[in-house]
Amino acid sequence: MAVNLSMPILVVEDHGATALILRTLLTRLGFSDVDEASDGLAAVAKMREKKYALVISDWNMEPMSGYGLLKKIRIDGAEIQFIMITSDLTAANVIAAGKAGVSGYIVKPFSAEKLKAEIDEAFAK
Repeated sequence: MAVNLSMPILVVEDHGATALILRTLLTRLGFSDVDEASDGLAAVAKMREKKYALVISDWNMEPMSGYGLLKKIRIDGAEIQFIMITSDLTAANVIAAGKAGVSGYIVKPFSAEKLKAEIDEAFAK
């Protein structure tokens, strides 16, 4: 199944430069509807106003982490693909994210090809 390039995507990242890189990579991959939030709480607020097909979130943020956001989305029963991005590949975190229903997991630094592969895989499930 081909990924819909016009689907709404929410990038959740507390570092402005990383958010800009993600937005640029997504645009280069052909995605046209990309919004940003600076942490999990800001993402929840945006998700109340717009339905997203994909969330790409950093793990480590305050006051709500990407992991907290993932758990909230899954508890709420939202049908959203969720890709976690982190520089920490601790086995416990990978397992916790898997149990919480993560669709994909990317370790920083990453390439546009890796991002595309994870998006494609998330929507192939």
